[in-house]
Amino acid sequence: MPEGHTIHRLAQDYTAAFARTAVRVTSPQGRFADSAALLDGTVLTTADAHGKHLFLGFGTAGNATEDAAGNATEDAAENPAWVHIHLGLFGKVAFGPAPAPPPTDTVRLRLANDTAHVDLRGPTTCALITAPEKQAIHDRLGPDPLRTDADPAAAHRRISRSRTTIAALLMDQKVVAGVGNVYRAEVLFRHGIDPYRPGKDLTPAEWDTIWQDLTALMREGVRNNRIDTVRPEHTPEAMGRPPRVDDHGGEVYVYRRANQPCHLCGGPISTADLAARNLFWCPTCQKR
Repeated sequence: MPEGHTIHRLAQDYTAAFARTAVRVTSPQGRFADSAALLDGTVLTTADAHGKHLFLGFGTAGNATEDAAGNATEDAAENPAWVHIHLGLFGKVAFGPAPAPPPTDTVRLRLANDTAHVDLRGPTTCALITAPEKQAIHDRLGPDPLRTDADPAAAHRRISRSRTTIAALLMDQKVVAGVGNVYRAEVLFRHGIDPYRPGKDLTPAEWDTIWQDLTALMREGVRNNRIDTVRPEHTPEAMGRPPRVDDHGGEVYVYRRANQPCHLCGGPISTADLAARNLFWCPTCQKR
């Protein structure tokens, strides 16, 4: 499942390709056809991300006007309708230039204008929602390290009261939104924290450090559209080691490196099932 940096990057990409233009909206698959018909010809006014949730804001049809140059006017930003997208395990987004090729019948949602098109396939959620419904989704999610309105203290209040492991808490989207299996394994390694430590045993200073590091790592993930978590002194070039070869890409310390030597201590990386996901950690560097 894509982690939060991917969703924020998608919000930027949707904005760059379609913002302030009247958009042709279709659902070749048919499962979003009624909502697509309501949005067709309206203006994409904004794109928003919170954790693993993407929101596309459209101006109402009555506001979808253009100026003499064919650009969307400011009126289109009033009374937006929102498309809520959650990619889940199988959702894919593919951008391409205009003119768009004939769509396949697997495309749930296609947006197109005179310069670009984008196809959405296989999402867990693709729904037209109201502003109050959007707010309800925000309200049930934890703070997102990539959002300017994030309150890390709110996450720590929940963590500090919990006997649940910190590894499981970091994956709980009600506690911290956007952190997935890679970021949780890597940030705990980077700070030498045993993934099985109960949340209540994490000190405020440790949480502040984790939050700041997550923010920096995930911002870098948005910029590069990939996850890299090793410090400069531990890159393949600095250590004289081969680069990582993995479908997920990026240089990491422990994620999907079970039984391989730790870059720092040389001991084997461990793995176990935790909260229905594979956990990776170094027992030597992350002592209890």
